Amino acid sequence: MEVPHQLADKPAPRGRSAVTNGKRLHVVSPGDQKWARRFRDVLFEIISDVSTSTPGGLSEGQRQLARRAATISIACERMEVDAAAGLPIDLDAYGQLTDRLGRAFNRLGLKRARDVVEHLPDYIEKAKAEAEAVPP
Repeated sequence: MEVPHQLADKPAPRGRSAVTNGKRLHVVSPGDQKWARRFRDVLFEIISDVSTSTPGGLSEGQRQLARRAATISIACERMEVDAAAGLPIDLDAYGQLTDRLGRAFNRLGLKRARDVVEHLPDYIEKAKAEAEAVPP
């Protein structure tokens, strides 16, 4: 499919949206500024995590996936607030969001900080041996 000439050329900064230029996070300002700030914080942390594993910055696709991951994260956090307050939450929806968040992180190239392969009894024995080796 051929891209029309107008779309093939990158517009000058004045012709691009404030979101594209990085001046704003949303086209329209969200109503709840506390959650908007939390979204920004989560998004920037995700971008920070991804950019350390991606030399040269993020592609537009990676930035879009990071935004989706931040949105899912905020949705989960909102549900967690309700759960902590003793209110009922839709655990199926929460589980689906959590699974989708993991898939978004996987697509972004984020991996677990460390793989946990040690069995609990082995870990306990190792911890005991290390504790006994330290002088009082």
